[in-house]
Amino acid sequence: MSSTAGSVGTASDTAPPLTPTNTTGDAAPPSADGDTNNPSSTTQQPSTPTGITATSTEDTNTPADSFLFASESVTESHPDKLCDTISDAIVDACLTLDPSSRVACETVCKTGVVIIFGEITTSASINYEQVIRDAVRDAGYDDPAKGLDYKTCNVIVALEEQSPDIAQSVDSTKVEDMGAGDSSVVFGYACEETPEFMPMSHSLATKLSARLAAVRKDGTLDWIRPDGKTQVTMEYVMNNDGVPTPKRVHSIIISAQHAEEVSNDKISADLLEHVVKPVVPEKYLDDKTIYHMNPSGRFVIGGPHSDAGLTGRKPIVDSYGGWGSYGGGTLSGKDSTKVDRSGAYAARWIAKSLVAAGYCHRCCVQLSYAIGLAQPISVHVDTYGTCTNKNGQTEQSLAKLVETKFDLRPGCIVKELDLRRPIMRKTAAYGHFGREEEEFKWEKVKDI
Repeated sequence: MSSTAGSVGTASDTAPPLTPTNTTGDAAPPSADGDTNNPSSTTQQPSTPTGITATSTEDTNTPADSFLFASESVTESHPDKLCDTISDAIVDACLTLDPSSRVACETVCKTGVVIIFGEITTSASINYEQVIRDAVRDAGYDDPAKGLDYKTCNVIVALEEQSPDIAQSVDSTKVEDMGAGDSSVVFGYACEETPEFMPMSHSLATKLSARLAAVRKDGTLDWIRPDGKTQVTMEYVMNNDGVPTPKRVHSIIISAQHAEEVSNDKISADLLEHVVKPVVPEKYLDDKTIYHMNPSGRFVIGGPHSDAGLTGRKPIVDSYGGWGSYGGGTLSGKDSTKVDRSGAYAARWIAKSLVAAGYCHRCCVQLSYAIGLAQPISVHVDTYGTCTNKNGQTEQSLAKLVETKFDLRPGCIVKELDLRRPIMRKTAAYGHFGREEEEFKWEKVKDI
């Protein structure tokens, strides 16, 4: 394991261009890496435990025909993810009692306090404070020393009803005729890198974060505290079809909030043995793979105590790890009349169905909507030059194919994907896409 901080590698000058991603609002807060403004957080560097090679990027330069791409993820108890979870718990509470609820709920948390605010119109009677405390408890925050205590934290509720101007533009006699709840541009992405048609870098980072939470909750590692973050940098090569293909894991970064008394050596060894090895296939690891385990050297103060959390600040974690593109709206805290959410699910459904059916090796689908209008304004499919011309379909004709096979009116998306179910909280952590659970109907490939 490298005991020095710094860059973990850069893409080769000859790496092919990738579609840029709008990462606005997804800047990584320092919570999962310790207090970066505290000099003491960088003075206790972990030593190298047995089985981890200390190295630097200087001796692991990528070949000219390959490039590096990194994706990150966070645990369900990261401050931003806690806020996503609370917002979606509010959505589910409303949908459980009134499936026609209109919800736009934002959450912010800091030391000892959780605030929700937004617009909700529902016939349901909800004890919002109890929903919030239950979500904080489930995230593992049961002691002020961890950054928040569900039993004693202040809870502030500042909610109003949905604007009647918005409501009248969405309302309809039949759900199929419902107008879009806002003007929006959304994207969906799919590729052949994993069985779930997701990018490998994103898939591994997400699974590492989920594993980091699992070993805390089941007691495997009793020194782990709720907050945590992971990052995986993959080395890719371009195959003969112009498709990025995972070659190896270049580096893994894990930052885990921990108890005061645990040593850095134990942290490093435990994370490698109980988090990395059960998740990352051995074929992608080699003697040049770089490991940075708690590279700040100390991460005792975490959660909302270290950094404020806010709904919607992890859109790249929620989607495709930086691959493809990302629209202007977040996902959590919204009912399905908001096409930021339902449209994004439909775009993923389309992209996955196209790749699974063999029309292309990877693709990015863009949909755009205008508030109050049912039909999408535009449909665009970008296969990055990997269209296979199946059934005579060209890159240019795939958008028309999509329009004939998918009814992309917001109400039809809601009906087809059954989005009035109280399933949103489950999406709040570890990605809205690439999940095989029954609730994620947009992951079920459509026969086209």
